[in-house]
Formats: sequence, structure tokens, C-alpha cells
Amino acid sequence: MSKTPAFHLGQILTYFILIAGSITALIPLGWSISTSLKTIDQLAVWPPQWIPNPVAWNNYIDVFQQIPVLQYFGNTMVIVTAWVVGGVVTCSFVAYGFARTQFKGRDTLFLILLSTLMMPYVVRLIPLFMIYKELGWINTFLPVTVPQLLGRNAFYIFLLRQFFIGLPHELTDAARIDGCSHFGIWWRIVLPLSKPALATVAVFAFQAAWDDFLAPLVYMGGNPDLRTLALGLFAFRAAPGQVAMTHLLMAMSVMMIIPILLIFAFGQRYFIQGVTMSGLKG
Repeated sequence: MSKTPAFHLGQILTYFILIAGSITALIPLGWSISTSLKTIDQLAVWPPQWIPNPVAWNNYIDVFQQIPVLQYFGNTMVIVTAWVVGGVVTCSFVAYGFARTQFKGRDTLFLILLSTLMMPYVVRLIPLFMIYKELGWINTFLPVTVPQLLGRNAFYIFLLRQFFIGLPHELTDAARIDGCSHFGIWWRIVLPLSKPALATVAVFAFQAAWDDFLAPLVYMGGNPDLRTLALGLFAFRAAPGQVAMTHLLMAMSVMMIIPILLIFAFGQRYFIQGVTMSGLKG
């Protein structure tokens, strides 16, 4: 059956709206890249120039001379590693328990877990700070790493549980008959079959830890040696005499954006598949 002109017109209109929306969303990123390649004199030019002339590539080198970017990067990667490992390993093990084991009060406990998603993080901030202070964890990496390694993220657990429910029960039943433990089933069968969901959780965890500002500020803000990239960027912006350093601020901002873009670009297929399958199954 041939398609009507109205159908083609609707398709064209849809593509036009999507392209227009994409361009609008990319304008801030384009402006950040443009500003990061300008000199101080070009920042005050009106009307603004989208394509700098000349291009100041040395801005990205000057950033490393102005602030300890590598130290901030190392601190950030400590937190990112804890979040990704906790999300992929620990949360998946908890999700397996809710999806593939039977115990009294399982559904009630899962509902209690989900109810924590309705409590804003800022509500728990002061009680958590007091607890960590009593433990002597303030101004260390412990408050932003240990809880994540213990599988505290209810959203990741929910996402993985929904995916695990949709896996064939015949595989796990056969493994159990052969004498495989729950740990062995989770490690040898469930995890290899759940790469899309695990990749989705890894992307979410990386992005959340990479961009996290509040938790490092509250728990580690008193120690300049523990600053993350987000805290370092804020400190550089707020430092006295840095009013005219917008081009360097944008250069560092672009460097923070690039890893997120690369991870999503290379993991987009698994990311979309994981979100879609987790939402449909269960």
C-alpha cells in the first residue's frame, strides 16, 4: 500500500522538529567550545564570534598550569570507580536476590527500598553528615565511596531487578539442579546475560559520580587535596582575580564534558537496549 502525501508531510515535520530541537540543545555546548578557544580580548567582542580568529588552542594547556587538573581527575576517578563497581556488582547482587530468590517479606522489603527513592537526598544530608562525623569520615573519600560500594542505590537495584525477572528461568533452574549456588548462578549466568542492563547502570553511575558536586562539597570540602573536577572548577571560578578567566573555565568545562559524550557514544547501543528491556520486562 502506497503512503499518502499526508504521511510524508508528517514525517518531514517530525524530522524538522527533531533537528530543530537537537540544534537548540547543542547551542550551549557549541558556545562553550567556542569560548574555550578564544583569547581574553575576544571575549568582549560584540557581536559575539562563534568561530574564534585566531584559535587559542593554548587555553587547554594554560588550564593545567593554573590548577592541578590531574590531581582533581584522580580524586574524581576514585569516586567514579566506587560508584560504577557498586552499581554494577553490588547492586546487581541485591537485585538478583529480589528477582530470583524466595524469602519471607521479600516484596515488602522491596517496597521499602523503593520508598527511599521518594526521599530527596538533601533531606538525608544532615543526618548522614552527623553519622559520618561520628565515624571520623569527614574530609576523606569514605562518605562518597563506602556507601556506594555497599549497594545503596535503590534505582539501580530496581532497574536491574526488572531486567533479571525477564531472563529465562530454565537456565537458572538447570544450574540449580546441577548444584550451582546462588552466587554461582549470579556470576556465571545472570551477569553475562545482562550486559545491556549493566552497561546502562555503569553509564548512569559514571555520569552521576563524575558530575556530583554536593556530596564532595559537604563531606570533603574542608580538604583542598581531595577536590574533584566539579569542586575544582567551582573553586577556580570563585577564586579572587579570576573574573577574566572565562575562556579557561570553558576549556575545563569542555574537558569535563568530553568523557561523558564518549561513553554515551560508544555505549549508546547497550544503553538504549538496557533501558528499553528493563522497562518492558517484569
